[in-house]
Amino acid sequence: MGLDNPIHIAFLVVILLLVFGAKRLPEIGRSLGSGMREFKDSVSPSHTETPQQPALTPAAQQPQAPVAQPAPAQAPPVAAPPTPAQAAPAPVEPQHQA
Repeated sequence: MGLDNPIHIAFLVVILLLVFGAKRLPEIGRSLGSGMREFKDSVSPSHTETPQQPALTPAAQQPQAPVAQPAPAQAPPVAAPPTPAQAAPAPVEPQHQA
């Protein structure tokens, strides 16, 4: 009942081709392989503790001038809504004369 029979393996490959397509299968295989490699490297003790730095070319070693970034657009200031005391004037009470 395992995958020891070549017909089972061929059947599984045909199903995978139908589901994922011929274009996606190599991508899936590469990503699975790199994931397994990373897992193996993280589990097994490595002989070097620091990752290897790629060799820099002379063009990459030269400092680059900073690129000017455009200033973010600022919205115009919004006036605060009037407080209730500013919204309407206080009512004037009539004065009674006797």
